[in-house]
Amino acid sequence: MHPTTNHGRRPLRAGGGWKGTVMASQSTGSSFSRRGFLGIAGSVAATAALAACSSGGGAGGSSKPLKFWNMPWGGTEFNPTDKQITLAYKPKNGLPAAKYQEIQWANFTQTFSSAVASNTGPAVSSGGGTQAFQFAAQGKIAYADNLLDEWKKNGLYDDFFDGLVDTMKTDEGYAAVPYNLDVRCSWYNKSLMEQAGVESPKTWDEYRNVCAALKKIGVFGFGVGSGAGSFTGSHILTAFMINNGGGLFNADKKPDCVTPENIEAMEFILDLVKSGYSDPAAATYTSDNVQAQWKAKKFGFGWDGAGLPSGAVGDVAADLVVGDPLESPSGKKGGLYFPNNIMMYKNTPSQKGSEAFLTYYYKNMSPLWTKKTGIGLPPLKSIAATPEFKSNPNNVKIVDEWQPIFKTWAAPGTTGLFANIANTVDGTAPMITFAQAILGGKTDAKSALTTLQKSMEGLMK
Repeated sequence: MHPTTNHGRRPLRAGGGWKGTVMASQSTGSSFSRRGFLGIAGSVAATAALAACSSGGGAGGSSKPLKFWNMPWGGTEFNPTDKQITLAYKPKNGLPAAKYQEIQWANFTQTFSSAVASNTGPAVSSGGGTQAFQFAAQGKIAYADNLLDEWKKNGLYDDFFDGLVDTMKTDEGYAAVPYNLDVRCSWYNKSLMEQAGVESPKTWDEYRNVCAALKKIGVFGFGVGSGAGSFTGSHILTAFMINNGGGLFNADKKPDCVTPENIEAMEFILDLVKSGYSDPAAATYTSDNVQAQWKAKKFGFGWDGAGLPSGAVGDVAADLVVGDPLESPSGKKGGLYFPNNIMMYKNTPSQKGSEAFLTYYYKNMSPLWTKKTGIGLPPLKSIAATPEFKSNPNNVKIVDEWQPIFKTWAAPGTTGLFANIANTVDGTAPMITFAQAILGGKTDAKSALTTLQKSMEGLMK
C-alpha cells in the first residue's frame, strides 16, 4: 500500500484530494512503505505457531459481528464516510452484521501481525498492498475465488479496470480484491513549459529535449527525490525499466535486474542526471523537499503520485498537469503502480458473511470517491465515470491513458504480486541505495543493477 510517500498506502498528505495516497510513505522515514507488508518473524512467528492450535472462523451464520478494519486512506472525511457505509450494511439470511474499526498507519504491521497470529484480528480488512500475499503464505487468508465467481454473475467483476483483478492472483487463488490504486506518473508545470517553448513529450527523445529546454530557463526536468523515507525515486527508476519492457523479476519470481532493457533505461536516466537535468540534491530529497521544489518552480517536469497537486499548494497547483505516457526506444509504454486491496481472513464468524459484506461494500463505496474524501484512484470503471470524478481532468487522464499501461513490482515476469516483493524491493535499503546511486550519477548502469541484483538475492534467502 502506499500510503505515505507519501505515496501510498495512506494518504500522503492528509487532507483532500489524493494527497494521502501519494505521499505518505516518504514522510515516515520508515524503510518500508505502507504499500508493502514486511515479513513476520521472531516472536510473532512463534505466536502464530501457537495460535494455529486455536479455532478459526467457519462458514455459516453467526451472531458475532464481522470485524472490518480499514486504514486512513484519505483526508478527515474518509473514515467517517467509510464507517457510515459499513454500518449501513443490512445482512440477509442470518449473516453477521459488520463492525468498523479504523487502524492507524503507525505500527500497523505489528497491529495486524499480532491480531492475525492470535486469531483476534478482522474478518475483512485493507492494509499494506502486499499484506494479503504475506498472510496467504502463512495460511491465514481466505482466497477470494468464490467471491469473484459471484461477482462475475452480478456484473461487479466486469466493472474492474481490465487486468486489475489479475494482480491479486497467486498459484493458490486470488489473495485479495483491488480497492484503491496508488500510481506513479509524470507531471509538468504548464507555465514553465510554455516559457521554455516545449510541450508534453511523448517519447524518451522528446523528453530529453524538454529537459534541455527547461534547463535553459533554470528549471529541472527530471524532478524526483530519494532521501530519507522517500521511496518515489526507486519507484520512478523501476517505472522506466518497465517502460522499456524490463523490470525487476522474471517469470520464476526471482530477481532479474541486469537485463539489456534495464541497462538501457538506467543509462538514459544517468544521461539526464549527468546533463544537469536532475536536481543535484535529488538523492537526498525527502517528500517535503520535492514538494518545496515544485512550489518554488524549480521543477518544471517530474514524476510523482496522483496527489501531487494537493501537496504543491498555492498557484503552482493549478499549473500542474499530468503528462503523456512515454514511448521508449523499444517502442513500449509502461509504468509502475501499487494496487492496494481488501482481503478476507480464515478467522471469520462466517465466510459467507465476509463475502456478502464485500459485495455490499463494493456496490456502495462510490461516495468515498464522489465525495472526494482523499482516497486513491478507484478500481471500478463505474466510479471513474461519475461526474464528480470526471470533474478533475488530471484524474481522468491518469485513468484513461496511464492505468491501462501500469504494471506491478512483479513485472515483467508476472502480473500478480507475491510475498517476497515486500522484503526485497518495497521500501527496502537496497532499493534506496540503488536509487541514490543513480540519482547521484556516480555509477554506471550495469554496476548499479548488479549490486541491486545481489542485494535482492540476499534478502530472498
